[in-house]
Amino acid sequence: MTVIGYHASHEQLPPGMLLSAVRLAESVGFDAAMCSDHLAPWTRAQGESGYAWSWLGAALARTDFSIGVVTAPGQRYHPVIAAQAMATLEEMFPGRFWAALGSGEALNEHVTGDSWPTKSAREGRLRDCVAVIRRLLTGDRISFDGSIRVHDAQIWSLPASPPPLLGAAVSPETAEWVAEWADGLITVGSDAAATQEVRAAYRGARGTGETALQVHVCLEESDEEALRVAGEQWSHATAPPGRMWDVEQPEDFEELADPTEEALRKAVLIAHSTEDLADRIARAAEGFDQVYLHHVGTDQAAFLRRCETELLPALRSRI
Repeated sequence: MTVIGYHASHEQLPPGMLLSAVRLAESVGFDAAMCSDHLAPWTRAQGESGYAWSWLGAALARTDFSIGVVTAPGQRYHPVIAAQAMATLEEMFPGRFWAALGSGEALNEHVTGDSWPTKSAREGRLRDCVAVIRRLLTGDRISFDGSIRVHDAQIWSLPASPPPLLGAAVSPETAEWVAEWADGLITVGSDAAATQEVRAAYRGARGTGETALQVHVCLEESDEEALRVAGEQWSHATAPPGRMWDVEQPEDFEELADPTEEALRKAVLIAHSTEDLADRIARAAEGFDQVYLHHVGTDQAAFLRRCETELLPALRSRI
């Protein structure tokens, strides 16, 4: 059975409100949750960005399901610090935490003042970080001198078993690369052909572990309202894909956004009918082990109540 999870967007809600939302998500029937890990929101209209690691401790303590995070070690986070955070959460909440590792976005990482590497350099750095984090999570005392440097480090408070380290990938090429080192895959998208291509690339490269999909949706009482909310809150997703990783400020994303309705509907599943939305999510998520729903509006309570009575039952009958 496919796990149906809830995505908690730190860019859009204050941490306390987001904590209430994830608790409500569990109570209405979601199986799991995940969250983003940003220093800045994508656009000024979103206007929030709480610290994911503090929030994760509270969220795991106030719920009973698993919660994961998509994060980028290497620049803003030294891998030793990332490993310590992961070890602490997994020790306190065994079997309920996972991390998906990606090469990051300049939006969050530029604040260190270090130069922003090319994609190939970021991927090399991520591989070094993964190697360091895995060794630290097993209790090794290590030094490392590569794209990142580690001096005689050890994590002292360890979980019984390390948490899963998934790989985050948007393109088939990155999915193939992720298959070399990750315990699973997470991708994002709403176009069924594109999501299936990424999943197939991961499996074709002998990627093991579960595959997860995050889907951006906007469910409102009318199509017009859903389109308006998506345009207000998630317009950055229409920016040219090749630019997404290199943009430093929310206002820069606003300038790059494509204002057309066609572009927005490609980035977000916009709907007023839960039956229609369930059909579209099911097509995108076919073959995935987990699917996480992100409602891009700020009224999470209203969305979650419709999930309880309409969307989750409709989706469970399809996946």
